[in-house]
Amino acid sequence: MPLPMQPSYITPLIYLIPLLMLGSGCTARYAANWTSLDARPLPKWFDEAKIGIFVHWGVFSVPGFGQYSEWFWYWWQSQKRPEEVEFMQKNYPPGFKYTDFAPDFHAEFFDPDSWAEIFKASGARYVVFTSKHHEGFTNWPSAGSWNWNSVDVGPHRDLVGELATAVRKRSLRLGLYHSLYEWYHPLFLLDQASGFKTQNFVARKTLPELVNLVMAYKPDLIWSDGDWDAPDTYWNSTQFLAWLYNDSPVKDVVVTNDRWGKGCYCKHGGYYNCADRYMPGELPDHKWEKCQSIDTRSWGYRRDMKLSELMDLPSIIKDMVYVVAMGGNYLLNIGPMADGMIAPVFEERLRGLGAWLGINGEAVYASKPWRVQTENSTVTVWYTAKNNTVYAIILGWPAKQPFQLTTPRTSGATKVTLMDYPDVPLKWAPVTQTAGLMIVMPTMPVSPGNAWSLKLEGVV
Repeated sequence: MPLPMQPSYITPLIYLIPLLMLGSGCTARYAANWTSLDARPLPKWFDEAKIGIFVHWGVFSVPGFGQYSEWFWYWWQSQKRPEEVEFMQKNYPPGFKYTDFAPDFHAEFFDPDSWAEIFKASGARYVVFTSKHHEGFTNWPSAGSWNWNSVDVGPHRDLVGELATAVRKRSLRLGLYHSLYEWYHPLFLLDQASGFKTQNFVARKTLPELVNLVMAYKPDLIWSDGDWDAPDTYWNSTQFLAWLYNDSPVKDVVVTNDRWGKGCYCKHGGYYNCADRYMPGELPDHKWEKCQSIDTRSWGYRRDMKLSELMDLPSIIKDMVYVVAMGGNYLLNIGPMADGMIAPVFEERLRGLGAWLGINGEAVYASKPWRVQTENSTVTVWYTAKNNTVYAIILGWPAKQPFQLTTPRTSGATKVTLMDYPDVPLKWAPVTQTAGLMIVMPTMPVSPGNAWSLKLEGVV
């Protein structure tokens, strides 16, 4: 088999314990059905956080090649995509297996405190780390992934545990990405062959590992994925979530997404991811999150990436502002190298975002969508609101003076300031008696992010 299995001396009993736990709590607040689970209020911290960092890291980081490099094994073995086939033929001997990459996943330069410092400097409030991708390799010592985890092979370290400690020391929330399925796990393939009428993989692998992650690391967020081949009834998703919300040690704070089975996207779960890079055309009526990678061609690290394929800082800020103004959270992805280094270009982008948020974060964190989300004058403007204050985030410095906003309705108490100079009120005048204001903008140096925020007090 291509994927090492657990040793025969591990009895099935260890897999039954979590399942027994799922059946506990007869007076539970949330029942194991979507009507009940979807009614659970989203913990407040998530909507207030707004910005997160996504981290894709695993054995796939060793070849680090091709579009969507985190799918390298699948492209090479199942799809036989020409790029990956040729890459392997040119660079590796005949008979080389994907699992042979694992010993080279050394992570020798992985410094969790250095990572956490960069994430904190980015202005993010939470981090979502890959505990296990579709390849099945776990970044923690899972009992169900014998010899296919980061302690038994490769780094010989509990990568999840080390990063969890580091990010929490910096008051960041911990999220764990977890793929429900694994491409080539024998038990999953057997269930798949049965048309998902059997649940051997779920009972012996998926649910025990999910419960293990919760009990061992107490994540604030579970980012589920790899669900699309089978319905939620196969994954026992509602049973797991009922336990998570009722009886788990994180029941009051944990947040989940919507990837819990075929047909669940944008319909069931805590908040909605919908499709990758989801961008709604109008204000959604449910909390959502956009995941977006700095490398526009991959989530995992690519050794062959080009600068032209990466988002620059103005593009990141423009994307983030759209998401926040539309009520979403922004989850920005990086793929570290196999040795544990974060590419300097990724670090530069994250620190640039943090510098911008250091000035303009008041317009982002804990904000809400305003009655109007955007307007186009000489530049694009996105609005957010907090308490009785409105923020106008302008993308690009206005070429004409004075700068005109047509949407806000002014009053005798209206005050306008630029977040760069919060103690210096700007001169303004009404456009009409009912709406709009003309603002005299100060002389400003070039901004690396090409975006500025106006604070509008006393407007509606």
